[in-house]
Amino acid sequence: MSKSEAKPGVFIALEGGEGAGKSTQAHLLADALRKRGLSVDVTREPGGTPGAEAIRELLLDPPGEGWGARAEAMLFAAARSDHVEKRIKPALARGEWVISDRFLDSSRAYQGVAGELGDDAVLALHEIGSGGFRPHLTILIEAPEEDVAARLAQRDGDESDAIGGRDAAYHRAVAQGFRQFAQSNADGFVVIDGSRAAEEVHSRIIQAIEPLLRTSSE
Repeated sequence: MSKSEAKPGVFIALEGGEGAGKSTQAHLLADALRKRGLSVDVTREPGGTPGAEAIRELLLDPPGEGWGARAEAMLFAAARSDHVEKRIKPALARGEWVISDRFLDSSRAYQGVAGELGDDAVLALHEIGSGGFRPHLTILIEAPEEDVAARLAQRDGDESDAIGGRDAAYHRAVAQGFRQFAQSNADGFVVIDGSRAAEEVHSRIIQAIEPLLRTSSE
């Protein structure tokens, strides 16, 4: 099969709150897929392209008093639009597996639920910016609040970015938002217990994507 006839790739998003272990699992998954002979692109949000990375800096280290919920949501949507157009879709067209550390559901949970902007507004921005584009599968990694606090203390010390440093009530609302999305879209989500050892979490993720592996090899 020529490159022009390559079978479309697979897009997986890893979601969850701060310190859930998404970045670790993204790289473990990528390594496992590459060992199977698959081409893999690991990316992140906000970010993944030069334009989106510039917006990331504005979001995580904002100027002045920072952004309100509406401005923040629009910046995330703009970064995602560039990410989808310039990195994710081209990689999928080449037949690659794309693994993104966060995607749309982070905006829904953080800005829509915890930021009280509302899900409809976030989805409308995504429709405008990215045509409603969604992953083939979203893997939600959940971990108890006390586990997350310990991981963040080890990772960040006393320094957090503008979003990660928000109060506990905000992050509880984020976690509840993710849980609601997964419950309302059981076909599109897999929920993984992130409190276990990294290798065990990875094993469960591999089990979750087996149907996609079988389909992509047919």
